[in-house]
Amino acid sequence: MQEQNRLFGFPMERLAGIIKECGFRCGCCGQCCTRRVNGHVFLLDHDVGLIRTIDPRAVEPAPGPEFRDGSGTFYVSGFALRSKGDAAGSCWFLEDSRCRIYNHRPYGCRIYPFMLRRKPDALGNVDWRYIADGGEHGEYHHPIPWEACLELARDIKMYENAVLTQEISFLEVVENHFSQHRVQHGTMLSHDPGRQFPDDHPVTVMAYYEGTLEKHHVRGGYDH
Repeated sequence: MQEQNRLFGFPMERLAGIIKECGFRCGCCGQCCTRRVNGHVFLLDHDVGLIRTIDPRAVEPAPGPEFRDGSGTFYVSGFALRSKGDAAGSCWFLEDSRCRIYNHRPYGCRIYPFMLRRKPDALGNVDWRYIADGGEHGEYHHPIPWEACLELARDIKMYENAVLTQEISFLEVVENHFSQHRVQHGTMLSHDPGRQFPDDHPVTVMAYYEGTLEKHHVRGGYDH
């Protein structure tokens, strides 16, 4: 909630100015749709529902679970787009460097590479970050109309607020679940269940979706 308050207080014009100064333009290289550049695409609940109507196989519990109970079950705040499993870690929908569902792509893809969230740097100092993986793909310093910058800034703040709202709801649901079922939070071996077990080891993941926890039985390497 404190992060939401900081987000609400961030000046829209300042973010629009950063967007205009950056002048990012997609070069259609497809690099941002691979794990060579991005770890995974986190999906909002709306994205999950839409993509499941297109191809249910494209959605999987997101990596980096927030909790693990004493029985080894993981709890994660949402879903992510599945990778094809190739060497580059290409998105499920990436075909010849193009998105097969471009007009229905997730919200996070629509605003990428822009962001507005507080994250620690290499020294652990927490500050605002505005551009994801700057300089690794795309083209920069192209002119963008001011109104377009403002519209994108509004979309970015809307998206980041939706992510935080989903996270808060997830925490409330997990708290109630642990209390009702008398579950204790266990020791997290790491933040990535797929790297704790071999690929053929079954892992139970409770993934948050629309106010509930969905149970999924996946293999240890589901995030690869």
